[in-house]
Amino acid sequence: MEHGNEIKVWDPLVRIFHWSLVAAFFIAFVSGEEWESLHVAAGYVVGGLVVFRLLWGFIGTPHARFTDFVRSPATVIAYLKDMAARRAKRYLGHNPAGGWMIVALLVSLALTTLTGLAANGTLKVATTLIPLAMADEGDAGGEEEGPFGEVHEFFAYFTLLLVVAHVAGVIVSSIMHRENLVRAMITGNKQRDL
Repeated sequence: MEHGNEIKVWDPLVRIFHWSLVAAFFIAFVSGEEWESLHVAAGYVVGGLVVFRLLWGFIGTPHARFTDFVRSPATVIAYLKDMAARRAKRYLGHNPAGGWMIVALLVSLALTTLTGLAANGTLKVATTLIPLAMADEGDAGGEEEGPFGEVHEFFAYFTLLLVVAHVAGVIVSSIMHRENLVRAMITGNKQRDL
């Protein structure tokens, strides 16, 4: 739907996904060892949201599709150079760097979820992927024990690092192009022309 100079860019499912993922990841991250059942429940929500977003990246609305925002590494590097020179082109959807950030976040969140399931013993098949040299016969399981717990924790912190970089990119892009990208992810609308 278009109103004057505004155009609908982010469909309701993308926006609900985005803010639900923010909440679920935050809950999972802060609950950690303290509230295991809440941590596990939030982790399942994160996993479900990632699966949804992967599907929506292929069948969703135009700006939600991976084909709209996943560009070649050369394009991303050129965009980052232009951004550093303060002459980066504005994109209606995700810019090239933002597109790859979405991919990186989805991959990291998927790995965080899968290693969490494996560490928790829920994903029994995955335990066969541990090389015997890494397996500790004395481990009784638990998220902070064994190789899956350590890898799960690594990806949780790596995802947090990506989130910080994502927020920084949103701030820089909002300032550079004089548009409120947070507001756009709430309303779904962006200015057609700036």
